[in-house]
Amino acid sequence: MHDDAIYVGVDVSKDSLDVAAGSEGSVWRFANTPAGIRKLLRRLGSLLVALVVLEATGGYEDRLADALDEAGHALAVVNPGRIRGLARATGVLAKTDAIDARMIARYGEAVKPPARARPTGKVHALMALVGRRDQLLTMQAAERSRLEVVSDSTVRGDIRRAIDGLGRRIKTLEGRIAAVIAADRELKARNDLLTSVPGVGPTLASTLAACLPELGSLDNKAIAALAGVAPFSRDSGRTSGKRFIWGGRSQVRKVLYMGALVAAKHNPVIREFYQRLVESGKPKKLALTACMRKLLVILNSMLRHGEYWRAPAATAPLEDGANTV
Repeated sequence: MHDDAIYVGVDVSKDSLDVAAGSEGSVWRFANTPAGIRKLLRRLGSLLVALVVLEATGGYEDRLADALDEAGHALAVVNPGRIRGLARATGVLAKTDAIDARMIARYGEAVKPPARARPTGKVHALMALVGRRDQLLTMQAAERSRLEVVSDSTVRGDIRRAIDGLGRRIKTLEGRIAAVIAADRELKARNDLLTSVPGVGPTLASTLAACLPELGSLDNKAIAALAGVAPFSRDSGRTSGKRFIWGGRSQVRKVLYMGALVAAKHNPVIREFYQRLVESGKPKKLALTACMRKLLVILNSMLRHGEYWRAPAATAPLEDGANTV
């Protein structure tokens, strides 16, 4: 990396993009529209850029991130809480769009976050479909919760129809997800390898492909932290606090939790690991969290070495028809 290369911070909102050329540089504002993004890219073309850093804003950053990927810029999308933590630590209490953009650039300069993997066109399509499936599953779960507390027969009928309709849409999306994976040689190879593991089914495999493309390219500690299943210490002086997981990619963590639930019953390695933790006195929730990490580490190692699942010799293979996620 060239010594003069700068870290660009972008504060993203629904309507605008505030761009800081380094923590001490100029700040420009562009509309968060295709035309505004084209102007932003032209301005970046006149700079020597080491990394463009964006805050995760619930989707408002996606269009810009896609454009930066296509233009070949290295890009990192970071948790907003980290930016605010840096601001508080450095005594920056004021908050404006321009200040936020400079603080994001300053975070890039100080932390030098790794650039995210640049997704291919097929992965982009998969990300959109998996994200939409997750939204519909959330809507369906909410309707099922409402059904449990509603007594009016007319309303209950309406809720049931909504649940059925969402189920049909989810099934359609899952068919499209399967078609995207089947049409791409690399995605299909990764999917076949992942689903060879007992307990890992299409939902978990497709979510990992779309939302954790770094799987198989990072070491086990890094991939666990990226997914949000790495335990963090809380020790001070003579006090040793409980370890806890924090941050990471919530969509991955949610589906990985369901995968660990299934694997704790049907995967011989994860089942033995879970039972050993519980028998040693660990709470079941903590044991299941440890299973999430172990399952992810197994998948990461398999992808890194290109190896399919091999059941322990002393353990019977998984029965046909066992549940997977």
